Amino acid sequence: QLQVEDDDKIGLYSYKVQSTITSRLANTMIQAKMVNNAKRSQHIVFDVQVPKGAFIDNFTMDVNGITFTSKIREKSEARKMYSQAKAKGKAAGIVRSNALDMENFKTEVNVPPGTRIQFELHYHEMIRRKLSSYEHVISVKPGRLAKHMEVDVRIIEPQGLRYVHVPNSLGDHFDGITTISKGEKKAHVSFKPTMAQQRKCPTCSSTAVDGNFVVQYDVNRETTGGELEIFNGYFIHFFAPENLDPLPKNILFVIDVSGSMWGLKMKQTIEAMKAILSELRAADQFSLIDFNHNVRCWRDNLVSATPAQVEDAKKYIQTIHPNGGTNINEALLRATFILNEAQNLGMLDPNSVSMIVLVSDGDPTVGELKLTTIQKNVKQSIKDEFSLFCLGIGFDVDYDFLQRIATDNRGMAQRIFGNQETSAQMKNFYNQVSTPLLRKIQFNYPQESVSDVTQSSFHNYFGGSEIVVAGKVDTENLQHLESIVTATAANAELVMETLRDVEELDGFMKKDKYADPEFTRKLWAYLTVNQMLAERNTAPTAALKRNITKSILQMSLDHHIVTPFTAMLIENPEKDEIMLADQPKDPRRGCCPGQCLSL
Repeated sequence: QLQVEDDDKIGLYSYKVQSTITSRLANTMIQAKMVNNAKRSQHIVFDVQVPKGAFIDNFTMDVNGITFTSKIREKSEARKMYSQAKAKGKAAGIVRSNALDMENFKTEVNVPPGTRIQFELHYHEMIRRKLSSYEHVISVKPGRLAKHMEVDVRIIEPQGLRYVHVPNSLGDHFDGITTISKGEKKAHVSFKPTMAQQRKCPTCSSTAVDGNFVVQYDVNRETTGGELEIFNGYFIHFFAPENLDPLPKNILFVIDVSGSMWGLKMKQTIEAMKAILSELRAADQFSLIDFNHNVRCWRDNLVSATPAQVEDAKKYIQTIHPNGGTNINEALLRATFILNEAQNLGMLDPNSVSMIVLVSDGDPTVGELKLTTIQKNVKQSIKDEFSLFCLGIGFDVDYDFLQRIATDNRGMAQRIFGNQETSAQMKNFYNQVSTPLLRKIQFNYPQESVSDVTQSSFHNYFGGSEIVVAGKVDTENLQHLESIVTATAANAELVMETLRDVEELDGFMKKDKYADPEFTRKLWAYLTVNQMLAERNTAPTAALKRNITKSILQMSLDHHIVTPFTAMLIENPEKDEIMLADQPKDPRRGCCPGQCLSL
């Protein structure tokens, strides 16, 4: 979004987004070029959205040919340099704040008449496979008509592209404007609306370009043991086997029915739950718990997902009337008790996967209120036996807490909107975990040839997803890298071997001018830093937490990325005008006001 005081006097003469995906590593650049045509100075705001979880690695600003460049520094050091510049009135804050699945990056500059200014932001992320497809989402919100506008996406996948699809996410207004050209291993997607096509209506001066540009694709998979890609001293192992029978699951749905769930949220939750219950397989076992200040169970133990039981559960859900407080602690402990009891009584198929799915829209108000205590209680009673998945509805929920208890217990969390989309989002989330295909997956590599390997053992593999392992590899003294993956499937113990020539990708990478030669290093760093952040979240002692923080800081500086422990300083060549990009705050806690840099 580019906003200004005297709108028609600012010309946006170019708005460009370029994205290149090399083996799931997406590098994205957003560039805006503007000119102040007014007779007086104007405030110009550069406000873009970056996907949550992406690493910002560069920001530059060019004012009449003078370039401001960025560097990454440890956070307190960056803040110190910033406040020194601020004391002289030569500093501006770049405000980063959280939206739902995006994060805003916003800076404001006061520009003299006739000045041309260019902003350019670079970030990268690893695109995760969900529901059998990779989805690359780019926020495109120029805020005004642009003389030249383009979104350009290139995909380079050595495994080969199965399909590339661009849904009409910006609306029917832009039907037929996007072009896709797809080869065997590469694709190019281009969206270049003319100024007339950008207009909301033929006589409108406002732009219709306002939303997300989405590219979906999947790759070919030849081998069950996954794909090893080796380049530049690193290996990346992509593992997503298909054509396996689902494992039976034991699933407990724990649903918040406190007063705040009243209305649309509850209606949408009921609708989603009815659809989810219908999808349970005959071999699955399940039960329902609903809670406000009290905890109620539809059945005190797990039952088989027979048509009759499923019907009965749907009827039960239909009768829920939200009211009262929120006792999360008691509800989760009741759920783990039911699963533990079933396990102790030998009622769970030894080959099955057990999980709890919590749906809540707020913080505890009854019973145990201390989040760290709830986290400890849940961890103690789950004992690393089951997975906990958390769905946080809306913005009144402490999403960080849900994320912590989920990752602490072999699961994941997702925030969903409290609106008309809630039901679809809940079903979507459930589908990601509804088909466990493998248990106890272990990746093995020759110890003498690899080092710094990311997480290599996993509790579960769900159909439609992908496990990615990365590490450094000694390509100097090695001709082939071998991996052995072991896992438990529905009817067998699997051993899957993969062998790759360490130079196999070299020719392909050298020939392609768009492929990022650093993709293996960036993917390894991305996985490593995210793993460290998760470990830090659940570190039991302060000393361990400090050590992990040190490692994350070092990685952030080595790889030039903004993480929670670093900040980005943007300076002019004389180093006397400074801007600071800091970590965003959770929307519940509000954020810091930015100052404006006068040029």
